[in-house]
Amino acid sequence: MADQTPLSLLRKLDSRVRSSAVGLPEQQEIAETWSGIGFRIGGHHFVSPMSEVTELLRVPAYTRLPNVKPWVLGVSNIRGRLIPLIDLGLFLSNETSVPIRSRRILVVEKDEQSDGLVVDGVDGMQYFPIDSYSDQVPDMPESIKPFVSGHFVKDSITWSRFNMGMLTENDKFQDVAG
Repeated sequence: MADQTPLSLLRKLDSRVRSSAVGLPEQQEIAETWSGIGFRIGGHHFVSPMSEVTELLRVPAYTRLPNVKPWVLGVSNIRGRLIPLIDLGLFLSNETSVPIRSRRILVVEKDEQSDGLVVDGVDGMQYFPIDSYSDQVPDMPESIKPFVSGHFVKDSITWSRFNMGMLTENDKFQDVAG
């Protein structure tokens, strides 16, 4: 028992604990990601940064306007603001196949102007590794290409980077008179 000094007991305990201890997880390099809100128009998937989209809503009641382009659905009172509702599918490609009740609105703001862009669906937040970005515009209708600045691919789906600023500054988009 003479060799059972407190110091020797601590050393034995230390060696047993170290031999059965689980090591720290291997350090992994974390890839930088780009995130944005995913949405669909027709058969195409798009993504825009959250800095360009201020709200996501169901399509509210709206009032139709006379003498406007067919892609201008009307205006809606959203939290005390009159916001024009634009059918983005009709504006970009003159087609839409999703019933209005199933569609969603992306509210975008530029300076003092707010617009409600009606899309076929919203796919929530999407995250992509920064190095997976390509500035190539994927194959899509010519009417959409001016608003796309590149794409990401995730799970075999091509997500085109849609630039809301380019849309809201577009002369055709601003010319709503029918």
